[in-house]
Amino acid sequence: MIEVKEVATRAQRKAFIEFPLKLYRGNDCFVPPLYADEKRLFRKDYHYYEHAEAVYYLAYHDGKVVGRISGILQRAANERWHQKRVRFTRFDSIDDRDVAAALFAKVEDWARSKGMEEVVGPLGFSDLEREGLLIEGFDELSTFEEQYNYPYYPVLIEGLGYEKDVDWVEHKLYAPEHPDPRIHEMRERMMKRYDLHLSKAKSIDDFIRLYKDAFFDLLDETYADIYGTVPFTEKMKDELAKTFKQIIDLRYVTMILDKDEKPVCFGLCFPSVSRAVQKSGGRMTPATIVRILKALKKPEIIDLGLIGVLPAYRGVAIVMIDEITRMLTEGSAKYCETNLNLEDNHAILNLWKNFGNVLHKRRRCYIKKL
Repeated sequence: MIEVKEVATRAQRKAFIEFPLKLYRGNDCFVPPLYADEKRLFRKDYHYYEHAEAVYYLAYHDGKVVGRISGILQRAANERWHQKRVRFTRFDSIDDRDVAAALFAKVEDWARSKGMEEVVGPLGFSDLEREGLLIEGFDELSTFEEQYNYPYYPVLIEGLGYEKDVDWVEHKLYAPEHPDPRIHEMRERMMKRYDLHLSKAKSIDDFIRLYKDAFFDLLDETYADIYGTVPFTEKMKDELAKTFKQIIDLRYVTMILDKDEKPVCFGLCFPSVSRAVQKSGGRMTPATIVRILKALKKPEIIDLGLIGVLPAYRGVAIVMIDEITRMLTEGSAKYCETNLNLEDNHAILNLWKNFGNVLHKRRRCYIKKL
């Protein structure tokens, strides 16, 4: 018999965080989140709880943890999108339909108790968290920014009445064999035409000091119509700025400014730390820190985090093609991971045609009417 309990004790919180570490032990594609970040979920002052609430469940069989799930009522998102939705996230389970059914039943009952009409996911508190269930690319290394799951997950979820809401695709980008010289020429013309220039920030501290508020304003504006987005609060900005400060390298950041020093376009990439955090289960041990520093200094993979451009400057996106080409040809990186792009976001997907590219992963957000 499957028993589901709401996480309430310290031991249960620990079990919730560590269950996927045990489930995926020895899996070469799974990349854990930082252990310390997961612990913060259970703090009352967690920055997302300003406009959201969450519930966490564990499934047991004969006293042993066999699954977990979390439900999120993201009020800010529901208000923005005029929806009555609860999000599910952090679903992990052994390959057992009864376990999955018991976990999802709890989230669905919780959603009904909150007056909600739909359950969707996997989605986090915001679109800057891990989201989407992997449905293709199970033999590919996950990025640190996104989650991995076994091939049986889609079977379990679809068997419970969940259907596709949206899909994201992910590409590997390789330096073009024969770079088109016209790209750089067009870049220069665009920059001159709009009287634009690149940021000259000398350090990450300098970058955050100069552009933190403007960056998030630009992100809010350019991502306003992107699926599942949530407006940024001051607490969210502060926490994300702290995170960026740890992993940003200015070699992989492009910020384009107008003549008044206002950002109009940005591209944010990160040296991949996937391999660096695998061995420690996401714990920041001394050995992990050494591996991360090595990865940041000489990355083998570059993770593409965010790209945004104001509508009036759409043509300036060509600068990003030139900048990613530079990153792939000047440094140690073998390729760039795009992370999630909505399958119908043709403005972004068309940019990747300028590279050697391989569509190697697909993720899905599911929905169920209650």
